Amino acid sequence: MTEEKSKKEATGKEKQPRTPRPKRNTEASQISENVVFIGTKPVMSYVLACMTHFNQPDSKKVVVKARGRAICRAVDTIELLRRAFMKNLQLQGISIYTEEVTREEGRKSNVSAIELTLTKP
Repeated sequence: MTEEKSKKEATGKEKQPRTPRPKRNTEASQISENVVFIGTKPVMSYVLACMTHFNQPDSKKVVVKARGRAICRAVDTIELLRRAFMKNLQLQGISIYTEEVTREEGRKSNVSAIELTLTKP
C-alpha cells in the first residue's frame, strides 16, 4: 500500500479504470468484407485493394463506396482498374444517394455518396 501511495504522489495521478472495448458486430464485418471505402490515399492504393479482393478465392464482387470529394477518386479507381489491370471486369451497378452528417459544431449537412459494384465473370 505504501508503494502505491508513493507512486500516486510522485506522478500526481491515480490509475484510471480501463473502459471496456465495444464488441465487434460479426454480421457487419461479414457483410462488408468485399467493400472498399475510398478516402484520401492515392488512387493506386484503392486499385490494389480491389485487386486483392478479386484475387481471393470465391470473390466475384467488390463494392467501392465514397462520399463527398472522394467520389471522383472512386471513379478514377474503377476506370483504372477496368482499363489497365483487370480488363474483364464489369460494372454491375451504380447507386447514388445523400447522407445527412452531423458536423463537429453540431450542425447537420448533406453529403453525396456513391456505391459502384464491380463483378468479374
